[in-house]
Order: sequence, then C-alpha cells, then structure tokens
Amino acid sequence: MELETSVYRPNVAVYDSPDGVEVRGRYDQIFAKILTREALNFVAELQREFRGHVRYAMECRREARRRYNSGAVPGFDPSTKFIRDGDWICASVPPAVADRRVEITGPVERKMIINALNSGAKVFMADFEDALSPSWENLMRGHVNLKDAVDGSITFHDKSRNRVYKLNDQTAKLFVRPRGWHLPEAHILIDGEPATGCLVDFGLYFFHNYAKFRQTQGSGFGPFFYLPKMEHSREAKIWNSVFERAEKMAGIERGSIRATVLIETLPAVFQMNEILYELRDHTVGLNCGRWDYIFSYVKTFQAHPDRLLPDRVLVGMGQHFMRSYSDLLIRTCHKRGVHAMGGMAAQIPIRDDPKANEMALDLVRKDKLREVRAGHDGTWAAHPGLIPICMEAFTGHMGKSPNQIKSVKREDAAAITEEDLLQIPRGVRTLEGLRLNTRVGIQYLAAWLTGSGSVPLYNLMEDAATAEISRVQNWQWIRYGVELDGDGLGVRVTKELFGRVVEEEMERIEKEVGKDKFKKGMYKEACKMFTKQCTAPELDDFLTLAVYNHIVAHYPINNSRL
Repeated sequence: MELETSVYRPNVAVYDSPDGVEVRGRYDQIFAKILTREALNFVAELQREFRGHVRYAMECRREARRRYNSGAVPGFDPSTKFIRDGDWICASVPPAVADRRVEITGPVERKMIINALNSGAKVFMADFEDALSPSWENLMRGHVNLKDAVDGSITFHDKSRNRVYKLNDQTAKLFVRPRGWHLPEAHILIDGEPATGCLVDFGLYFFHNYAKFRQTQGSGFGPFFYLPKMEHSREAKIWNSVFERAEKMAGIERGSIRATVLIETLPAVFQMNEILYELRDHTVGLNCGRWDYIFSYVKTFQAHPDRLLPDRVLVGMGQHFMRSYSDLLIRTCHKRGVHAMGGMAAQIPIRDDPKANEMALDLVRKDKLREVRAGHDGTWAAHPGLIPICMEAFTGHMGKSPNQIKSVKREDAAAITEEDLLQIPRGVRTLEGLRLNTRVGIQYLAAWLTGSGSVPLYNLMEDAATAEISRVQNWQWIRYGVELDGDGLGVRVTKELFGRVVEEEMERIEKEVGKDKFKKGMYKEACKMFTKQCTAPELDDFLTLAVYNHIVAHYPINNSRL
C-alpha cells in the first residue's frame, strides 16, 4: 500500500495531541480514550529522553554485525567479567508471580485475551510483538482490550456461535510484550519522526493500567512485561531507565515494574549476567526464545559459509548449541535468584486425526519433561489445549514448590564455553526443507499483510520467528549454493532452483487454501516480497521491518503543530 499524503481537513475529528506529537492513524472515539493528551505526552517524554540512547544502541548492533560479517564471532566480554563473577543477586521475585510453571502467549485480540486469561495457565503474555501484525487497528484495539482486561470488564460476543465470553473469577497473571527497540511506530510522529514502537506500546499500556493492575493483579507490584530481541546489556539499561522514569511519573515504588527478558539472539546469550545486572531491581528472569534464537544464529553467521544450518526441523533442543544455551540460562538465572523460563510448545491440537494428535502431544510431553528436569521454572504454550500436558509435566516434577530457583543450581553448567554455545548444528539439508521454508514463509507473510500475526500452519501456531528462520535460511542456502545432501541427489540451491520451488509451492498453497481464499488473500504480494527477501544481495535485518510500510495507513490530519 502506498503511504497517503496528509492534507488539512478542518472537519475531520483529530486526537487531542500535545505540542510536537502528530497522530496519523485513523480517528476513532474508542481509540481516543487511549490516545489522551496526557498519555501521548507521557509517550513523548519517553521518546525525547531515550531516543538518543536507542539510536546509539542500534548503531552498536550494526557495528557488531559488520564485525561478524568480517569473520568475528560473538563471545563473552572481558570488560564485564567482574559482573559475571560477582555475588550479586536480583530483587526478590514478587509473590504474585512466584509460580509461573505454565504460561500461554498470544496476540492482544479481544477473544484471545479472555480465553488465555481463563485458560488455567499461571501467566498470559499478551503480545504486541511477533504474534501481532502491527497495523494501527490491531495496536489500538489491543490497548483498548488490555485496559478492559485489567479493569475486569472485558467481554466478547461471538455472533457466529451466539456466545458471550467473559473473565472467570480466577485468571492468569498478565504480562505484556512490547515490540523490540528496532521497530518504529509510523502512525505517531514525535518532533517529526516516527515514535519508537516499544515506547508507544509500553507507555500507553503503563499510563492507563498501572494503578488498577497493582491493585487487582500484582499485589502491590507491577505491571509485568516481557522484553524481546535484545542483543546487549546496554539495551537492558535503557529499559531499566524507562521503568524508573515511569515509576517516578506514577509515584510508585522503585522496583515495582518487573520484566522477563527473552534471550532470543545469539549475542545476548553471552550477555545474560550483564542483562540481569542492569535490570536487577526490575527483572523476574530470562526466557529461552528458541525460535528467534535459531533465526539469530543464521543472521549472525550470514557471512560464514562454514556455519550453515541443516533443515530447520532438525534444529531442536537436542542440538549441542541449543542445549548449552538452555543450561547456561538456567544456571545464570538461579544464581541471580530469578526465573529461568523454558521455550514455546507451538503445537496445536489435531482434531481430525487422533493418531497424529497423540504423536504431537507426546512430543510436547517429552519436551516439557526435558525442560523441568533440566531446571526450568516454567514453560510456554501456544494453545490452551496444551496447558494440561505442560502443567502435568511441571507439577509432576516440582510438586507444590512454586519454582526451582533454590533447588536446582546447575553448577555443572559453569563449564559451558563459548565453543559450546557456537557449536555448528549437525544434520542434513533437503529439497523438502527448502520447500517447507518457502511454503510457510509465504503463507505467514500473506496472513501478516492482512492483519494476522499468529497463524496456524501445518498443525503449528506460527509467529514472525518461523517466517524469519525460513527467510534467512533460504537466503543463506541460495547465497552459498548449498548442496542438498539429504536427498541423495547432490543438487545445489540456485536462484533458478528456488524460482521453480516458489512456483510449485504457490500451486500447492492454492490447492491447500482453495482458489477463492487464494484469490482474495495477499498470497501473490507475499510471494513477491518473500522471494525478493530470499534473493536480495544483502540480508535485511528483519522481515517485519522490511515490509512494515505495506501495513501503514496514514489518514488526513489537522494542521500540524510541529
């Protein structure tokens, strides 16, 4: 979609914005309750105070990427050894979230929020990031939904089922995941520049909900957050400063806000102690964001043809580098007195095939038993149907203990080295692996462009992380003319081979989804974008950033006060 040029239309309703703030998204009276002058002013204050720090952190990321592309590899920073070796601990975990044995995640959609809070999980992570397509409508409705959820008034009338959804008396604790530092919010301009997406997400949610949340959910603590995509402790330091600034604005105790950091980039695994140290008054732990971690491994080593991954279905927690990452995370968190959260079970129930369903559930069961036995304090599920299995695995091992912070120290993981964390994964590469990457990547992107960021594909709930793995792996295989050694054919991946695969997979997608849906959907547009990304001379950092402008919709606005 082309960005519309703004024009002056005096009769069009506009948001009551403070000086220097311009809201370019569609006006809606319901959204105006979120985008109040006071809330926008708080977001603008955060933007002005921290934008220089954010710019510097993003430049540091680019500099690190240049080093890796010149042959360097990530490692532990000698200058912060004193932090890794120190005896410090983080602030105590608030009693309200001591037990997080099963967490469910999903986008900030109204029905999803109700079902997730009612699911029986201990925590619901409401997502503005990888499970959400960040259109203006999705973002603003998400804030309306969360405000209603926190004050307990949220309901949803499903007209097709003639059913009204509302909250149970007992609900999961709410965590919110804002976007990463790298993503802009193009519908809100501050001093003529797009706002930082995560500061919009955090600022609006915090401003409207901190008081009620602390009363109803946090027992005097909160709100609670998940923080994505960080690569270095300097980024955690910015978040810590944002939290302190918010606490000061609200007049609440320092250390009220708490966050779990996703360790989902390869550079961050070498910074876990440092990240916790910067957030030591505001953290409740780290989480193994394993799908994004695999994406980051490929991206970090994009210029290292000796570090190519096998088919992505073979890159599981059994791989040495993945197991080392998980074990070191557990040791680090428990040494510092906070939660070590496990990874996502992305399976969804297969209702029309009981045998396949049981096999899928058995994989989930084994994965969760591995996690709890390793020492994780909790785990993630993408679907309410998986919660009983996850709960059974963790409760069967932990009993009534809320977590394993004090009981499982994993001192053995102290021996994990840089080499362990970087070990090249073993396995073959196949034409079917290339096909699956292509099929999943195109279908996910087509859904994202039409407003869905959490997409069921082939019995898995996929978010942006899967599309990212698909994209970067295809790019790397094409770039280096990789031999598909698992087929016995010895075929090498070329642009021509990839072009034929794309054509054949588009035909398959059309058959699978049906001609009508294929015609009405954005599959052809998604195919062009995905193909361009996979064959580009330079690898884009993020798929969602590269295609973001296609979902930006600027509306006519009143005269700017910039």
